[in-house]
Amino acid sequence: MSQDHPSDLVLPADEEVCVTHRPAEFVLPGHPDKLADAIADAIVHEASRRDPRALVGIEVALHRNAVFIDGRIAGQGADEIDVRAITRGVYAQIGYGKVFTPEPRRLKIKLDLSVGPLLPGEAPFREVSDDQVISVGYACSTPGTDMNPVEHALAKRLAAALDALRRKQPKLGLGPDGKVIVLVREEVGARSLRWSIDQITTSIQHVASWNAIAAHAAIRACLMQHTRELAAVVPGLSVSGDLDLRINPIGDFIEGGPWGDNGLSGKKLVMDAYGPRVPIGGGATAGKDRWKADVRGPKLARRIAVDQVLRHGCRECTVTLAIHPGDRDFRVASVVRGLTPSGLALHQVEHDRDRPMVAFSRGLGG
Repeated sequence: MSQDHPSDLVLPADEEVCVTHRPAEFVLPGHPDKLADAIADAIVHEASRRDPRALVGIEVALHRNAVFIDGRIAGQGADEIDVRAITRGVYAQIGYGKVFTPEPRRLKIKLDLSVGPLLPGEAPFREVSDDQVISVGYACSTPGTDMNPVEHALAKRLAAALDALRRKQPKLGLGPDGKVIVLVREEVGARSLRWSIDQITTSIQHVASWNAIAAHAAIRACLMQHTRELAAVVPGLSVSGDLDLRINPIGDFIEGGPWGDNGLSGKKLVMDAYGPRVPIGGGATAGKDRWKADVRGPKLARRIAVDQVLRHGCRECTVTLAIHPGDRDFRVASVVRGLTPSGLALHQVEHDRDRPMVAFSRGLGG
């Protein structure tokens, strides 16, 4: 099967085909919103390391060299956590410092945190939901995509490749902030399914003195390599012969990261999940400990969706869960097993209050 031309999966001549253009995006770790997410999750990780039942619910906002963190951190050793040091460490690890601003040591970090031990009786109460949540999980049977939509798998793969490129080749002068957006043409028939990668656009931060020709060549080679590698392992996926590949299409991208835009934790929910193809129900997961329903629900719904695809051999499955404050179990609102990724339902199961429940504790895993 050629990777750069239509695949060998030929549609039957008499088959009606539904054509949809599927967009997806992903950002690099230095994007302001993901930088805020990384800070929030690093604080959660430290609190949970000290106390497995730690309660953490925080938000992070940042702009230029200012960082504002608010919320609650409760558990054993919570008052010993150096939030400012964690914040500076995340900036440095992602790539901000002498070349790309702001410098971690010059950050102005303002805190409005409730910090201390759990209140009497809170530790055992962690086993029940403290909020209402609707969570959606998705899985598909497409090989090579980690059971995610093709366009989402592609965008995520390319963003990771660009981040690896800038770290491995610092002489290119690429920065930690950047974005990728892709457009994939999907053709769905009752007995067939194929995709064509039609457009890839990336905007990536760089130093003012970069060698634009060399950097563009390296970026293009990187994107094409990983695009072809994905096409080689996904049956029915090809790279369009008229692929439109754009690099920094509106010009130089020098002022990036928090110096170029503000950032807020919990804003990239759809991107972090499955992309715009799949509607998600719950709230943000960044800055929340693993006991919270917003964190447990999506993991559990995804686990059920994967199980359904493997068990029934369907092309896709979408699972919706719901939980009420004080509940110990998620209620299975619906399980939709689709014949095709475009939504042609093979089975749809609705559940009311007398139907199946899923234990809250099952969402604790990775």
